[in-house]
Amino acid sequence: MALFSSVIGLPPMTVPLDEYVHALDRTFAPFSTTHHAITGHVVEIDGDRATIHARVRAEHWVPEELAGGGPDRRLVVGFYDNEAIRTPHGWRLIKLTATHQENAHLPGLTPVI
Repeated sequence: MALFSSVIGLPPMTVPLDEYVHALDRTFAPFSTTHHAITGHVVEIDGDRATIHARVRAEHWVPEELAGGGPDRRLVVGFYDNEAIRTPHGWRLIKLTATHQENAHLPGLTPVI
């Protein structure tokens, strides 16, 4: 599955699902709270393939001690344009295109793979 290259700066890559889940656990560990609003889904299915478009606003808060007296919220705004493939284990996809970020210097959402 492709990672969030427009957010963390890594090129798209394919990663086994269990490795990806482990990476997400480590990526989100610094945050005390997160909120992801994903709206406006447009889904087109053609057999075992699908395309999905949706908008996302993702907010991530760090504890005060990690904020260092500065902003404590990292904001990522953008959209998901996904291509999905149905596998025996379910649909597989992930791609986020970030169009705006605030406070990207805060801990978390750094390359962990």
